Amino acid sequence: MTPAAPRLSLLCALVASATALLPADTGTASAPRTSGPATQPPHFAACPDSILRPPAPDQVSCGRLSVPLDWDHPRGAHLRIAVSRVRASGTPAERRGILLVNPGGPGGSGLSYAVTKRAKLPERVRRAYDVIGFDPRGVGHSAPADCGAMGGLFHTPGPDPVPVGRAAESAHLDGLRRLADDCAAGSADTLPYLSTEQTARDMDAIRAALGERRTSYLGVSYGSWLGAAYAAQFPQRVGRMVLDSVVGPEEWYDFDLRQARALLRQREVFFGWAARHADRFRLGTGATAVRTAYLRVRAGLAAHPVDGFGAAEFDRAVYRALGRTERWTGLADGLRAYLRDGDTARLRPATAFDSAESRNYEAANRIVKCADGRAPTPRRVVADIRRLRRLDPHPILTGIEASTCAYWPHRPAHRTPLGGPGVPPVLLIASAHDPVTPIAGAHGLQRRLPGARLVTLDQDYSHGVFASRGNVCVDNTAAAYLVDGTVPARDTHCAGPGLPDPAPAATQH
Repeated sequence: MTPAAPRLSLLCALVASATALLPADTGTASAPRTSGPATQPPHFAACPDSILRPPAPDQVSCGRLSVPLDWDHPRGAHLRIAVSRVRASGTPAERRGILLVNPGGPGGSGLSYAVTKRAKLPERVRRAYDVIGFDPRGVGHSAPADCGAMGGLFHTPGPDPVPVGRAAESAHLDGLRRLADDCAAGSADTLPYLSTEQTARDMDAIRAALGERRTSYLGVSYGSWLGAAYAAQFPQRVGRMVLDSVVGPEEWYDFDLRQARALLRQREVFFGWAARHADRFRLGTGATAVRTAYLRVRAGLAAHPVDGFGAAEFDRAVYRALGRTERWTGLADGLRAYLRDGDTARLRPATAFDSAESRNYEAANRIVKCADGRAPTPRRVVADIRRLRRLDPHPILTGIEASTCAYWPHRPAHRTPLGGPGVPPVLLIASAHDPVTPIAGAHGLQRRLPGARLVTLDQDYSHGVFASRGNVCVDNTAAAYLVDGTVPARDTHCAGPGLPDPAPAATQH
């Protein structure tokens, strides 16, 4: 396996954490057992340069924690999990323990997230919690997964991701098969163990190593699935848990299809929004006209890619933009720039798709999804693409990563358990019209978490809500829950911003 980065070298030993925890934790009861053998505390030292952002470098430290590759056989091979920590800024009396954070994915690196997300949290939360980030197994500095060429996924321009006709469908399936084969070749020894269930046990090892009786947690997107998996295995060790932009408790492939349908609805909203600002974008005065302009761009790039930017790259750009309304101006400007002079600069991502970070993300994403539950059959993959094309001839298939699992060499014995009885009240947060994690997932997970409350940001169309959208109602509700333990008496609705005004053309980059 690939070792963690050398900059995370072991240095000074961790000083024992303060013992002022959540009010419910006080008393003389002994700490619960850990999820496996006794875990040595991580040794914290300077962090890699990549996460030295505000707060100041002397406030954040990094270390590594050794955990079993397979928690069911803890005496076998081990890997090391990269962990970061920013200590609470308040007094010992204000401290509520640790707040473990995860940014989503699967495949998202959490090492720097402890720094960047903490900077956006309400001050009360920053004062109360040591914010703990970590790279999940297979990600970033934690034995990163490697799927090599991934079946040509990183070739540019890539083939049109929407197959039309039997020959194209067969080629699409062949690409999925080659992707699965590349993952099997590149990460053969670890494929069954880079699962959410194993990562949840790593989380409990982090808790134990830091000397805490309970883990409070903030998980966004896939992080909500990870949090629900932790709660299923360790309900008695859950402190306060905020699950934001919730992935529902369904199979990954079913979730991917739900997302694909939601993206079609969101794209129609985008077309209408761009039409209402026709003087700004000049894409047409009605939603139908904007859609026609959009399809002209896609067809042009499919026929004649520009410097490696074709239909597949365009669909990835659209997928990314539709998830956050603040990116809509850039997308509309990009469509206009291409139609005007063939320029694709505004449609291209800032980071190259085939960067080392992106390659690791895409590999870990497939590996985790395929390790977590049942896989579709190739026949079903084709049938579902045809169903989506009946809804719209030009669907966005970028997010259907779990279709790769149709050819996965290691099938999990069972699906990942999520939630269950005995879990303390959890706070769920969702945007009413988030296309990336549709709100139906939050309602589904709420049924698995007795006592959970849902905070909905109405009139909002973006992914990621708490300490992200700047909504006072959402942020204050979550802060009161995390710091004071205040659980809303009922599900809560907060007024959202609605669709944005487009940014002036001069400010676009």
